[in-house]
Amino acid sequence: MSDSVSDCTEHRSVVTEAEVEALVRGICFKTGPPRYLGVEVEWLVHELRGPQLPVTPARLEEAYTTLRTLPLRSALTVEPGGQLELSSLPATSLMECVGSVSADLTAVREVLRDAGLGLSGYGQDPWRPPSRFLREPRYDAMERCLDRAGPEGRAMMCSSASVQVCLDAGYEEPGPLGHGRRWWLAHQLGAVLVAAFANSPMAEGRPTGMRSTRQSLWAAMDPGRTGAPALGGDPRAAWARRVLDAPVMCVRRPSGPWPAPKNHTFREWTRSGTPPDREDLEYHLTTLFPPVRPRGHLELRMIDAQPGDDGWIVPLAVTTALFDDAEAAETAYRTVKPLAERAGQQSAPCNPLWAEAARGGLADPELREAAVVCFAAAAEALPRLGASPEVREAVARFTERYVARGRCPADDLLDQFHGKDIRT
Repeated sequence: MSDSVSDCTEHRSVVTEAEVEALVRGICFKTGPPRYLGVEVEWLVHELRGPQLPVTPARLEEAYTTLRTLPLRSALTVEPGGQLELSSLPATSLMECVGSVSADLTAVREVLRDAGLGLSGYGQDPWRPPSRFLREPRYDAMERCLDRAGPEGRAMMCSSASVQVCLDAGYEEPGPLGHGRRWWLAHQLGAVLVAAFANSPMAEGRPTGMRSTRQSLWAAMDPGRTGAPALGGDPRAAWARRVLDAPVMCVRRPSGPWPAPKNHTFREWTRSGTPPDREDLEYHLTTLFPPVRPRGHLELRMIDAQPGDDGWIVPLAVTTALFDDAEAAETAYRTVKPLAERAGQQSAPCNPLWAEAARGGLADPELREAAVVCFAAAAEALPRLGASPEVREAVARFTERYVARGRCPADDLLDQFHGKDIRT
């Protein structure tokens, strides 16, 4: 959601409906052998003296001003509610990605610590109500647009955090690493990742009834903006149709507020008397939030932020192994294929499979069984991907603590709320 885009630019040449479809096909799926990966880690910022305490906008702004002076390799951005995000450069290996982001996080934490602030890894703020930090035309328009569907949009904007894993689209040809297979796998395995890494069971100090409240918010929002296209057939064609039929969030203006049109799709805009240009299209793409977003590469957006300083490494390692190692990818494909029947004809994240993953995590027997097999396949693949002993051990600990027991990090927070001992 913190996509880097210019606030407003001069119109150049308009794009037709057919040109939009051709452009989307060309820029959103760039095929070739998987060579690069990346990660975007989002964090809630809190007071070190008490994570439940709100941080004043002035303190946040002062801390972020200092952070922007750091010589980081990752891009540092700020979410509407003041959440901090680090986006890695494309890395040629898992360990290159882990190493660069870990070094940046160390530097960021030192600055925040000096300011009396810290980072929390939760998919949804367990204590504080949504409160917007950034006041910009984009987010003003986004808030107006999302408010039409209910309060979920504001919570997503201001209180959520995730680990987003970015992977190459894959080969043009079929097979375990082909782009068609990877697109399908991302949407079916995505439910397993939601369940295994669910870590947002509370809001404003009370349990919500969900293991991943964050994922339930996405499902409750406008499906034209947050839903995946129908699976089957050509992914490029399906995504191009979704882009054209998605509602326009806002129309950029050089000054003043940006209009947030109601019930107006991008396809209708191209057919209007004042059609969009290519930069309007590129901006429109940043306002769509499906669980898997094609941006040349595949951006997997369904994983909650994780507890602990290095908790983000586990979903990065597991997901990379299940997509970029051919043997593990084939195992994952065979394992989640039966789950597709539970998903039915509805698209993620609004189908029954994803809904159960968000509600119960790995308490669901089928999701738990799939997770056990997939985590084992990832563990076998990690040495082949050059993962360090520390990364492999982190995955093993997570598997033993959560996956093997049918638990997820959300269960720890719920146990804490109910006064149970979670040290074992």
